[in-house]
Amino acid sequence: MSSTFAIAVVGATGSVGESLLQLLEERDFPVTDLHLLASSESAGRSLAFKGRNLRVRAVEGFDFRTVQLVFFAADPAVTRAHAEAVRKAGCSLIDVSGALPADMAPRVVPEVNGEAISGQAPFALTSPASVAVAVGLVLGALRDQLQVQKVVIDAGLAVSSRGREGVAELARQTAELLNGRALEPRLFDRQMAFNVLAQVDEADADGHGSLERRIHEDVKALLGEGLQSVAVNCHQVPVFFGDSLSVTVQASTPVELDKVLAALEAAAGIELVEAGDYPTVIGDAVGQDEVYVGRVRRGMDDPCQLTLWIASDNVRKGAALNAVQLGELLIKHYL
Repeated sequence: MSSTFAIAVVGATGSVGESLLQLLEERDFPVTDLHLLASSESAGRSLAFKGRNLRVRAVEGFDFRTVQLVFFAADPAVTRAHAEAVRKAGCSLIDVSGALPADMAPRVVPEVNGEAISGQAPFALTSPASVAVAVGLVLGALRDQLQVQKVVIDAGLAVSSRGREGVAELARQTAELLNGRALEPRLFDRQMAFNVLAQVDEADADGHGSLERRIHEDVKALLGEGLQSVAVNCHQVPVFFGDSLSVTVQASTPVELDKVLAALEAAAGIELVEAGDYPTVIGDAVGQDEVYVGRVRRGMDDPCQLTLWIASDNVRKGAALNAVQLGELLIKHYL
């Protein structure tokens, strides 16, 4: 087992990629050589890491035999285009995009289902969608208190779920409206500023978006076979960063609220907000490593029902931190 590793970050110039770099430095990840990769359009830029400026290179043509672990923080198409080259090079990969099938790259949140990692290197792992990371972490902490049968997730997603382009588009639309100028939507199909959109990507024949389907599969993978159904509704909200989630759980037995609250209070990675208050992405979650939980309450008509509110940083916690924690888990036990 090596004590230090050569690592590549694909998509280093994106919001998740830059957050990955920040966390690798903050957590003193054991890196010897760090290779920053992106599309040819972004190649040539420099990014800071541990007091040095590292030049970003094009991922096309990169020799993955020179590294032991690759983080994919770009679009799904980029992961699909290079995953086979990574495998042939004998290099392990952690994908944030959800591009690879579950039988090839299992969905893992270390605190919830770290045991899903098995076998020998090279490994391929998927960091679940940010919503699934937050929901999985919270409901995983309640396994001893609740036998969860059904989950309903109503997710208000920040525009950063669409990358830097989403952030820039909301900023542009807001400025145009505040300055009394005519608005021309670009990235989104209609006005995003001061508005809520009922879907975040194109719906399929059954009316479900691809992200909703991904969250559905990720949550089921994280919480296990006892979970009978997951319903997901994603909508786009005019917020730059942070997921705001209303989650309702149907359990097999009546909810003992005091035990639920005690479990959330004791769980690693969760910040329980005291009764009478509630967390928000702006005031609490953005820039933080914890998932914030509040408004925990039993159902009005059904004692087996539990509803709670979750706020989480979709870029830092939901994407970059979980990926880095997966890398730490691999290095500690498998590589």
